[in-house]
Amino acid sequence: MGNVLSTVDEEIGRLTAFLIQKQQQDGSWHFCFENGIVIDAYVIILFRILNVQNEALIRQLHDRILNEQQQGGFWSLYPDEEEGNLSASVEAYYALLYSGHSKTTDEPIQRAKRYIRSKGGLGKVTSILTKAILAATGQIKWPSTISSIPLEILLFPNYFPINFFEFSGYSRVHLTPLLIMADRRFSITTAHAPDLSDLLDPRFDKDEPITQGYQEMQDDIQTGLSRLIGTPRYIHEAATTKAEQFMLQRIESDGTLYSYASCTILMIFALLALKYDQQHPVITRAIQGLTAMQCRSDDKTTMQNSPSTVWDTALIAYALQSAGTLSDHASIRRAASYLLSRQQHKLGDWSIHNPNTVPGGWGFSESNTINPDVDDTTAALRAIHSLSNTDPTYQEAWNRGLNWVLSMQNKDGGWPSFEKNTNNEMLSWLAIDGAKSAAIDPAEADLTGRTLEYLGNFAGLDARHEFIKRGRKWLIHHQERDGSWYGRWGVCYIYGTWAALTGLQAAGLPANHEALQKGANWLLSIQNADGGWGESCQSDRLMRYVPLVESTPSQTAWALDALIAVQPQPTPAIDQGTLRLITSLHENDWKSSYPTGAGLPGNFYSHYHSYRYIWPLLTLSHYRRKYGSS
Repeated sequence: MGNVLSTVDEEIGRLTAFLIQKQQQDGSWHFCFENGIVIDAYVIILFRILNVQNEALIRQLHDRILNEQQQGGFWSLYPDEEEGNLSASVEAYYALLYSGHSKTTDEPIQRAKRYIRSKGGLGKVTSILTKAILAATGQIKWPSTISSIPLEILLFPNYFPINFFEFSGYSRVHLTPLLIMADRRFSITTAHAPDLSDLLDPRFDKDEPITQGYQEMQDDIQTGLSRLIGTPRYIHEAATTKAEQFMLQRIESDGTLYSYASCTILMIFALLALKYDQQHPVITRAIQGLTAMQCRSDDKTTMQNSPSTVWDTALIAYALQSAGTLSDHASIRRAASYLLSRQQHKLGDWSIHNPNTVPGGWGFSESNTINPDVDDTTAALRAIHSLSNTDPTYQEAWNRGLNWVLSMQNKDGGWPSFEKNTNNEMLSWLAIDGAKSAAIDPAEADLTGRTLEYLGNFAGLDARHEFIKRGRKWLIHHQERDGSWYGRWGVCYIYGTWAALTGLQAAGLPANHEALQKGANWLLSIQNADGGWGESCQSDRLMRYVPLVESTPSQTAWALDALIAVQPQPTPAIDQGTLRLITSLHENDWKSSYPTGAGLPGNFYSHYHSYRYIWPLLTLSHYRRKYGSS
């Protein structure tokens, strides 16, 4: 025990010094938010089509994509996706050729082509974003899954069973430019565009089969259309104007749409479809915003979909304080000041389902001013908690943030990410891969657990408060039979189980409660032989736990933190895991960079470069605080 504690102390000191040294002058931390090659590929294609003069960036992105190719000619979303990912491989192949730095005769391109054809070619691509980019650049026709949704859906009143604001905020900002382009059957190409026609297999060049649920949704859309008043031409023009305004009104100060690269790229194509000049200031600013999203690390350059500056800063400031850095330390003061400047004061789309609530949330990235989320908000509130006790400015910010979080609780008792009560199951019937996760924003175990942890440990609320009682009930009801919970924004069952266990414990559930015992036993049952934990991204697709076999730093930290929360004394399993965690922080291999952040199941995973520091520091600090005097 003594040896473990001294090792823990040493590692806490090392991590603390490292993070303080990495802080920016304005109080923030900038770590790379790496999302595979998808945005890299789209940026290359977009820049070539618009003739954007940034050859250095195009070359760097080309080299990074090429370097990620696997021996079998394919690209994967995560290292153990052993048969590769067709959508990612098509994106990479297309971008490499469009860059002009790879040729069709190059051996890597030939291998990629063989792989893509062996998987059925362009017709078997499942990612709707991949299909959209291919259609917008003239390589395939617009898929009916998009073109069959009329633009007029933007005009449906909010009381219609199907209406635009029943979709999640994330899906709306992507769907709007898609609907504009599909409505106009838009495509644009250049003289130097690659020809992908040899990747089309007639056997698979057909739209997805129509499911009963999808047909029911279409019937509701038709009913809605019949209730709109006016001539079809007038209604269509009004819908087009509304779609255009929807995008323009959500452009952030950096020129990006909603602070996401993916929908910003789609917006640029949609504006071209609306006959905007390629040099229009809105497009020029959007290109500048995209360019600023690049991140250089370990001699490679990649494009972030949405830089994680606010998220990282909030988590690091809280982790440092948990590790013993005092609230009056210059580093914490600067971080808190930065976070205070990022608290949101504008009404965003979240207020449609949550009216009469004063803004007070935080978003994920620095430029985000209208799209707060529950997880970032509780992270920021943890970070400024100590200062809110002594400084009226932080007290006021704290109160507004707390009020906003409480107001976001769903009717069912759980917490969503961005917008409350947007859980219309009908929208998940869209024939779009990942629609279940993209189209709606239901309560999730990770959001609910982390919110309860904040409310219990920082806001002093307990089961006497209805918020806590309903949140606890939701979590207990959504526990899997094996004792785990599914986590939406991390990989995956380890993440959800950690959030649920720490949340339920903070919300006052007794340690001997069946839900806590089952969750802890499940974590112990999947501990690796080396003492750590690791879960494959495949869990996200299959909706069941899939072991990675190897251990990752962040997943080991999550599992340990959950066990520490519910175990009164350190156990051999906890001590072994703690030592394994510390050892992993001094290794630098694929396990250290395995993506443990989830965006869209089966399509989008993230490697947070900050996670190997944040979660281990937090877990080791909790170990020391709880067991230090044992």
